[in-house]
Amino acid sequence: MFLFYFSIILAICSSALYHFTAKSTPVNVNFTVSLLVTYGVAFIVTLFTFFFFPAHNGVGTELKKLNWASVGLAIAVVGIEFGFLLTYRAGWNLGIAAVLTNVVASLILLPVAIFIFKDKISIVNILGIFVCLAGLVMLNWKR
Repeated sequence: MFLFYFSIILAICSSALYHFTAKSTPVNVNFTVSLLVTYGVAFIVTLFTFFFFPAHNGVGTELKKLNWASVGLAIAVVGIEFGFLLTYRAGWNLGIAAVLTNVVASLILLPVAIFIFKDKISIVNILGIFVCLAGLVMLNWKR
């Protein structure tokens, strides 16, 4: 049960930190240099996670188990990084950009969840989707 709650709290806190730091990245710094530092530090932090999740059979054995998803995730992560750096440089509001992208991405993933991963969607989930759509309208409402 600890992992259930810890994992979502870590994801939420990391997402908030991510958007705060992306918005705080200097606008005059080169994107590539910024991401080189980001991924260099991320590599070091990832090495420390071996203390908590060791590769008992060795890293080489674990590497052989990987599929296309690791490459796809890498491409997606770089796209997210560049996308948000550009978004915040273009002047998007911190709260609105994060909410907008997460809600729209979730709506795009809904058919994937249903048809590929066979996730079950209840009437309450459908109502939640409409609440999200209403929220998007309200976020972009011109005063």
